[in-house]
Amino acid sequence: MAQPVHPAHRLQDNSPTAGRTPSVLLWAGVAIGGLLVLGALALWFHYGTQMFFEMIRTGFAACF
Repeated sequence: MAQPVHPAHRLQDNSPTAGRTPSVLLWAGVAIGGLLVLGALALWFHYGTQMFFEMIRTGFAACF
């Protein structure tokens, strides 16, 4: 009779880094998002509102 390919009981990963990957990816995403927001705010304060929105509009027009 054929045996199942997967064991009936899942193997446990008891290493110190077990379960850390989703947390690390989440924090990396939060850090990148925060840097993007800070960059946008820096450009806004440096160039002013009119120039900031004009650059955004021009960028979208170039993409589409």
